[in-house]
Amino acid sequence: MRYGMVIDLRKCVGCNACTVACKQENATPPGVFWSKVLQYEIGDYPQAHLRFLPMLCMHCQVAPCLEVCPTGATYRAEGGLLLVNDNLCVACRYCIMACPYEARSYNATRPREYYSGQGMTEYETLGYTQHPKGSIEKCTFCAHRLRVGKEPACVATCPSSARVFGDLDKPESEVSRLVASGLAKPRLEEQGTKPSVFYIDEDS
Repeated sequence: MRYGMVIDLRKCVGCNACTVACKQENATPPGVFWSKVLQYEIGDYPQAHLRFLPMLCMHCQVAPCLEVCPTGATYRAEGGLLLVNDNLCVACRYCIMACPYEARSYNATRPREYYSGQGMTEYETLGYTQHPKGSIEKCTFCAHRLRVGKEPACVATCPSSARVFGDLDKPESEVSRLVASGLAKPRLEEQGTKPSVFYIDEDS
């Protein structure tokens, strides 16, 4: 089994529901985004168009972050997931430098409240215990949800159904069919990382 995702850029409207769902589900601290939506323009005025590119950890099969980790803190879990063991991580940040997708970040400070002076809410107090100072942050495909048979939060919340999630090793799964059709392709394929996240281009 290998978990994978296809993101259909023809359907993405840049609403950032995935970004918000990810932060709510994983209680990531202020300034830390496991999932984000980049915006860019194509064309020239007056024919310019705004386009959107959702980005997250690609859970690569040939993962530079895994190769450079000196302590084994980055490891391969069930379903091909790439996860981080905070107890083994020494925050050398080699993995951040090695990732061609800029999918990892360093939590340099102790998590603070979102609204300065308001104090920590119960949600923040509980959720931030998962994000100690000095930890490396990245998307996990919501591994805790997968263990109970649920989809990642970003997939479940997408209002335009732009994200499809499933088992890439199962030929009959929708993600496998989209990849096999040649419609869904990885980003930065020339890097040789063999990502588990694929994109359907806007012009497909």
